Amino acid sequence: MTGTQYMAPPRSARPPGAVARWKWGEEPWLAAVAVAFTVAQLVLVRPTLGLGWDETVYISQVSGHAPAAFFSAPRARGVSLLVAPVTSWSSSTTLLRVYLALLSGLGMYLALRAWRGLFPVHVLALAGALSASLWVTLFYGPQAMPNLWVAFAALAAVGCFLRAQADRTRSAPAWGLGAGAALMALMRPTDAVWVSLPLLVALVAVRRWRHGRLLLALAAGLVAGASEWVVEAYVSFGGLAQRLSDGSRIQGGLGWNNAVGDQLRSLGGRTLCRPCAGAMPNTAVTLWWFALPVLAVLGLVVAVRARRAAPVVLPGVCAVSAAVPYLFLIGYAAPRFLLPVYALLSLPVAVALVHLVTVPRGRLRPLVVAAVAIGLLGHLAIQAVVLGHVVDRTTASHESWARIAERLHRDGVRTPCLITGSDAAAPPVPIAFYTGCASADTGGHNENTTAAALVSTARQEPVAVLTADGAKPPSYARSWHPVHLAGRVDAYLAPGPRNGLGA
Repeated sequence: MTGTQYMAPPRSARPPGAVARWKWGEEPWLAAVAVAFTVAQLVLVRPTLGLGWDETVYISQVSGHAPAAFFSAPRARGVSLLVAPVTSWSSSTTLLRVYLALLSGLGMYLALRAWRGLFPVHVLALAGALSASLWVTLFYGPQAMPNLWVAFAALAAVGCFLRAQADRTRSAPAWGLGAGAALMALMRPTDAVWVSLPLLVALVAVRRWRHGRLLLALAAGLVAGASEWVVEAYVSFGGLAQRLSDGSRIQGGLGWNNAVGDQLRSLGGRTLCRPCAGAMPNTAVTLWWFALPVLAVLGLVVAVRARRAAPVVLPGVCAVSAAVPYLFLIGYAAPRFLLPVYALLSLPVAVALVHLVTVPRGRLRPLVVAAVAIGLLGHLAIQAVVLGHVVDRTTASHESWARIAERLHRDGVRTPCLITGSDAAAPPVPIAFYTGCASADTGGHNENTTAAALVSTARQEPVAVLTADGAKPPSYARSWHPVHLAGRVDAYLAPGPRNGLGA
């Protein structure tokens, strides 16, 4: 097998751009990747893992467990809709984790299947395995967060786009493109724009790719997915321009910011790198990140030689477009931001790896195969180690929030109640959710109340102000009852008949 024959059937059997016939017997390979991805989540990430800060914001919008937390300008309602079938009637975190693990496995399968006929099944299965084995993919698979769903939708949308271009007699790929665009926009409208930009340019600027039905499907999908976010902008944020401005401010002001180093630091297991200081992780942890563009370019070269460039070039260009805002426009990093990039680049990388193990002849071939296998096994081991550290650290943090909630319950802070504070060591939003209380903030990105309103609320229901490291409470709470909760965290409880402290 030569490097130009990475797709089946050989190029002599069909014109460039045509879609190969898909055999139903190949389906189990993709299903196996999806099942393995689901099982790995349930084994390595633990279904009992408590809810994170952002998760509690999304879940509280559709949960009967606690009042809805403040919903800031950059957020979209897609995740809340995704988890509603479970959280609307159950407060079980384990049930939610299992549900999301199963759903993300299905998402992985459907996203890979959207590429059927464009690549042989072994390339698709390898691409899925490469993406699914990253610690960040596994960690966020069972979590109520939007980025992985943007990744699945982006991968499916680009695959459907190419299949529709190759066979314009079928309507199903156009529907798939619209559905993928809608899901991206429902989860993160701004990400959907960046991913879709190359597709829109191709539909307008490339003559042989001009396709009215596809342009309509893509535009309709983006509009349908983003419509709620846009309407909400006018209802709750003073208009679309104001919401975009508020979102930029919350993210530190969008503009030229080289966040490449921040993303590298986050690869060591920092789920949010803001501010992003400190030493870089061990080179072994970040090596795959530097190999990613090199292998993607190799995959592109292989595809060009095979006269099958489009299925490799387009996901690569969409990946670059999706990476721009998170590498160069914001001043902090979170590894989950680049999940769509990793999903899209998994295809050219898989093409490159298949090329590397099939091109060499004679004695060289076993050596190359062994080198690639050792490299992949080492990569998997490193990802597993980083994932283990992230899960352990996250579990400890979430368990501390649960202990704080239990102590607040013992001190009479029960529904209906309100929790506030401003210290990152004692975040009021997740602790309030764990306690079953509303959360409020008099400043910062989540400002949604005033000191006077908090004092007024304290006359009617239990109110707690959280502090950390011995910090003094705000002036209105300095006469309130101090309680040590756990570790570095204290609370000041408002006097009132419902919490047993007296009126």
